[in-house]
Amino acid sequence: MISMEVILEDLFLCELNKIIGTKQIKLKEPMSKHTSLRIGGEVDYMVMPSSIDEIKKVVLLCKNHDMPYYIMGNGSNLLVSDLGYRGLIVKLCEQFSSISLDEDGIVRAQAGVLMSKLSSVIARNDLAGFEFAAGIPGTLGGAVTMNAGAYGGEIKQVLLTATVIDQDGNVHTLDNEDLQLGYRTSILQSKNLCLLEATMKFVKGDRQEILDKIHDLNSKRVSKQPLDKYSAGSTFKRPEGYFAGKLIADAGLKGYQIGGAAVSEKHCGFLINKNNATAMDFMTLIKEVIRIVEDKFGVRLEPEVKFLGTFDIS
Repeated sequence: MISMEVILEDLFLCELNKIIGTKQIKLKEPMSKHTSLRIGGEVDYMVMPSSIDEIKKVVLLCKNHDMPYYIMGNGSNLLVSDLGYRGLIVKLCEQFSSISLDEDGIVRAQAGVLMSKLSSVIARNDLAGFEFAAGIPGTLGGAVTMNAGAYGGEIKQVLLTATVIDQDGNVHTLDNEDLQLGYRTSILQSKNLCLLEATMKFVKGDRQEILDKIHDLNSKRVSKQPLDKYSAGSTFKRPEGYFAGKLIADAGLKGYQIGGAAVSEKHCGFLINKNNATAMDFMTLIKEVIRIVEDKFGVRLEPEVKFLGTFDIS
C-alpha cells in the first residue's frame, strides 16, 4: 500500500516539474558538489530557476506543501550538514545571472551572477568603483546580503536598489538606505529576505587603470590567502578592535587540525577542508577555535560562514 507521504511527494514533484521543467531539477543531490568547502550531504530537491516568476512560484509551492526551502548562490560561504538538507534548495546560478548596463553607468544584475564575472563586465565597459569586488568569491546575491567588501570597498558604496523576495513569496524593491547595510550585515539577513536583482551606479574611468588595479588586488589575495584550498573564505567576522586571523595565529592555532579540517597556515582567518573533512570536523574546529581564542584573549569570535542544517555553536 502506497503511503500518503509518498503520494504527497509525487504530487509536489509533479507541480515542481510544471513550474520549472525536469532539466532544472535535481533529486537527492549531494551538496558537497555545490559548496566551496566541498562538504555536505544530500538535499531532497534542488532547482535552478531562470526567472523571478519561477522563483516566486517555487517559494509559494513550498509554502503550500510545508516544504522547507533555502535559497543559495554558489555556496561559497556555506557549511552544510553531513546529513544534508530535508527540503528544497533554490540555487541561483548561471540560469539567473543576466547583466545589463546603460549609458549613465547604471548596472542591473541578477543575483546568481558571480562577482568575478560582474567585475569583469563592469571593467570592460570602462566603469570604475568595483575593482575591490573582483576577487570576492560567490554571487551578487550573497555579496549584497552580507554587504561584502575588501580593500576599502564594499557593496554599500555602489548599490542603488535591491529587488528581494520575502518568505511569503512577495517581491519588494528597496533603496540603499532601506537595506541597513553595515559590516557584513543587511536587512536581508535580519528579515530573511533573498536578493533577486540589484542596480548599481559607477563612474567612467580609464580601462587600463581599472584592470591594473584589479590585477594588483588579486595578486595580493593570491599571496595572502589560501585560494588553492577548499574553504568558505574568511570563517569569522572581524571582532571590533581586532583581526580574527591574528588572534587565531597568536593563540598558536596555525595549522591546528581536527579530522580533515584545519586552520590555514597561510592565513589563520581561513579554515580549510584539508583532507576530506566532514561537516562535523569543520564545526568542531570552529567551536574549538572560538573557545581557545576566548580563553586566551577574552574575545569571542563570531562565525561569518552560514550553516545549513542543525549545528550547535554555543
